[in-house]
Amino acid sequence: MDESNIDCTIKHDNNIKITKLFPKDETIGDLANFFKILGDSTRIKILFALSNSELCVHEISDLLGMSQSSISHQLRVLRDNKLVKSKRLGKMISYSLADQHVESVIQQSLEHFLE
Repeated sequence: MDESNIDCTIKHDNNIKITKLFPKDETIGDLANFFKILGDSTRIKILFALSNSELCVHEISDLLGMSQSSISHQLRVLRDNKLVKSKRLGKMISYSLADQHVESVIQQSLEHFLE
């Protein structure tokens, strides 16, 4: 039997209950933006580097073989979106992941793709 001909009244009622559990549209928009931020390979590399150690722009630049200005730009995007935090140590600014959630998302994503 073709599924499109099955009475879906019961299923429709269940879908209404499920959609009531959805986050607010604003929250879903923020989540979509979060994934857009993670959609850049340079930013992912920076997050991986910072998941291992607190680093300054110079160290990240050397590690990734990119200019300091490129790294600074990407760090600004990550900082503005609360994925990394910065700390001034004299003239140097060091960067680290904003919290354990960021590291968890990166590690779980990697595990998913390595399966």
